[in-house]
Amino acid sequence: MNNVAPTIIESCAAALFAVAVLHTFSTKYFDHLGHVHPKHAGVFNLLGEVEVVFGFWALVLILFMVSHGGTKSAVSYLDGRNYTEPMFVFVVMVVAASRPLLNAAFALTYVIAKILPFNRSPALYFVALTFLPLLGSFITEPAAMTLAALLLRDRYYRRGLSHSLQYATLGVLFVNVSIGGTLTHFAAPPVLMVAGTWDWNLLFMLQNFGWKAASAVFLNAAIVTLVFRRELIALSENKAKTAGETERSPLALVVIHLFFLAGIVFFAHHPVVFMALFLFFLGVVNAYERFQSPLILREALLVAFFLAGLVTLGGLQQWWLQPLLQGMSANNVFIGAAALTAITDNAALTYLGSLVPGLSDEFKYSLVAGAVAGGGLTVIANAPNPAGYSILRGGFDEEAISPIHLLIAAIPPTFVALVAFRFL
Repeated sequence: MNNVAPTIIESCAAALFAVAVLHTFSTKYFDHLGHVHPKHAGVFNLLGEVEVVFGFWALVLILFMVSHGGTKSAVSYLDGRNYTEPMFVFVVMVVAASRPLLNAAFALTYVIAKILPFNRSPALYFVALTFLPLLGSFITEPAAMTLAALLLRDRYYRRGLSHSLQYATLGVLFVNVSIGGTLTHFAAPPVLMVAGTWDWNLLFMLQNFGWKAASAVFLNAAIVTLVFRRELIALSENKAKTAGETERSPLALVVIHLFFLAGIVFFAHHPVVFMALFLFFLGVVNAYERFQSPLILREALLVAFFLAGLVTLGGLQQWWLQPLLQGMSANNVFIGAAALTAITDNAALTYLGSLVPGLSDEFKYSLVAGAVAGGGLTVIANAPNPAGYSILRGGFDEEAISPIHLLIAAIPPTFVALVAFRFL
């Protein structure tokens, strides 16, 4: 165990990280202050944006580093951090949410829903919470979250849902996307962080995680669909079109967009390549503007800013997180990782675990299983969650999602995931 006292920078970073976590649970209060004090509404509304929280406190940290050690020290720290994931999430969100790909994904979702032997509205809802999260194992979790959130927003949230169904849906979506990406070794951020170090390949993931995760995904979706089936059936079938029901895109254009998405996913760890592909993609969008909808650049930039702030603050938390993990048994780390991921990104947890030498296979499995199972408890628990938050927040009162209500709603599907990973 590491008994070295933290530096003043590490202590400051830990304090700011704690403040940022508390801030994420207080965003609704800042939104309320914006309504009460319209003169300063701009500042309060900015501080009420969950996506801004970690970026804001990361800026405070960098300013402290500049004042304490100079500009060179602060810049050196930033240069040493890896911001590939925020960049990748930004790019994949924009591309996955382009109209041709939405048309294709939603058309396939509707086809699957029609096969199910029950009412179309609950059937489509069930498929959105199963097929799309599991698809995240192949197109990456951020892309799956984007597609699922857009479908749920246009088909359900914009048509008026009860408060209970809003949060129950969000909780299941976040949990299912977090565990649904574990069928492969390259799609879920917490798995990506350890797969190379621990030699976890596709076969290993399918045998140890994939079928268990799929079982939990289907059970979670089935439970929430059955509990709210009457409300889902009562939803009108004749309201505004969804994003997937707009003018059909030419097949050739869909194929081109799929090529860009596949290339970006394949080169997810090479920002020079996937950013180059993204620039070509923007050129294609501009050339065939009549078949496109406005790109979700603002939403994607906010999510990338959130993740970049998390990377900046998270880079100085190793001094307390790693000893904490080392002090746990394999059984304790399973529950401990699920709980810890509520206050820090699950990929950060597994990455720190990969730095600890001599871990048993049981400990490794428990760490990753607990981390992905707890990935839906809060907005910061899993990298794709801010994307879903950004897309769906407009369906909630004052466009604000209560972190407490999200936590409560995510506990049941999290429990199902924990049981699946532990006992199946």
